[in-house]
Amino acid sequence: MMRGIWGDPQRYVDTYWKRFPGRYFPGDGSKVDADGYFWLLGRVDDIMLVAGHNISTMEVESALVDHPAVAEAAVIGKTHDIKGQAISAFVIVRAGYPGDASRLVDELKAHVAEKIGAIARPDDVILTAELPKTRSGKIMRRLLRDVAEGRALGDTTTLADPAVVSALRDKYESSES
Repeated sequence: MMRGIWGDPQRYVDTYWKRFPGRYFPGDGSKVDADGYFWLLGRVDDIMLVAGHNISTMEVESALVDHPAVAEAAVIGKTHDIKGQAISAFVIVRAGYPGDASRLVDELKAHVAEKIGAIARPDDVILTAELPKTRSGKIMRRLLRDVAEGRALGDTTTLADPAVVSALRDKYESSES
């Protein structure tokens, strides 16, 4: 457990101690089953609320990567007027995978619905060559949310390749029209 944030002690208190007073909350979720086993569910900020159902981004990403065409996937929840959040998936297709892109998008949506359920079927599947990552290789889902919701990009100083985000934004905007 951390003891503070250098130069900003109030941010430490606000981030880790305010949500549940008297308890440290690092942002990871878990549950205990009937047998007393702990289940780590991942980051709570990586949970989407789709039409009243909590769906983990990791769960949808795992279903997408289970498809033989998918090399890597990142999923985010974007604001939706009716459902609360809609699922948007950014997918890197394996090199040399044959087939039509629009057919593959439909196939991937159906694959997720089959693996998890119809509620987890992505509204958008964007096929891309790269995902925005930090220099250490972590996918920056925050930037994917900005792209999907048409917002100005937040801090991009840690991006390994800033050109990836502009290419994704162009691709996302062209897929919506």
